[in-house]
Amino acid sequence: MNTEISELLRWVLVETSHPGNVGSAARALKTMGFSDLRLINPKIKGIATNHDAIALASGARDVLEKSIESDSLNSAVEGCTLVLGLTSRDREFGPPAIDWESARSLIGDTVQDGRKVALLFGPERTGLDNDHLALCTHRVWLDANPDYPSLNLAQALMVCAYGLREKLVRNAGGRNSLANREEMADFADPAAVAAMLDHWREGLEAIGYLDPANPKKLMPRIQALFARSRLHKEEIDLLRGIAKQMLLRK
Repeated sequence: MNTEISELLRWVLVETSHPGNVGSAARALKTMGFSDLRLINPKIKGIATNHDAIALASGARDVLEKSIESDSLNSAVEGCTLVLGLTSRDREFGPPAIDWESARSLIGDTVQDGRKVALLFGPERTGLDNDHLALCTHRVWLDANPDYPSLNLAQALMVCAYGLREKLVRNAGGRNSLANREEMADFADPAAVAAMLDHWREGLEAIGYLDPANPKKLMPRIQALFARSRLHKEEIDLLRGIAKQMLLRK
């Protein structure tokens, strides 16, 4: 697998509790040829240097040492045109849901086009919450036993890393038609979409359409509406221009 391709994928662990899962994740990534590990607001600060993480990383200590720990999920997905949140839970709102096989194809298309992808894995006990998924372009589930779909964090990451290695090696010889159709698309990253939604919330409050004391589900519905359409950067600029005009009426 091409190293440049593998470096386009970010593996993001959100609010991880157990250092052993971080070490096992690092080992899984190195085994499958990946290395960009992001640790967002772990329950133990400096979790990658914890002795349990180092022990379970085995020969992948270099992946731990290169991992980036941050309190900001926005920073981990910045610059990524595709952000996938791995969760088995259905949600009333949030990004479109796709199965893992569809996600693999979409990831393959995106990285072959030289664009960055982030895969988000949530806390061990609760998984990704709605705020995490607000920064995702898609929600992804793995095809598991419906009576017991729960996977250990490191196991889930290993399943995805293996499946992606297989897909990317297979794609190494050429690009498919979807990549060719979309190679010129300049998609906005989820952090830019989230900032635009904040701007819209302020604008809607300014014109009296959104009551901050009783917002109901207006903003989640608007977020879901935009999530169903892959917004381009120029569309973000257009929408922020509308929000700016709303604020001028304040």
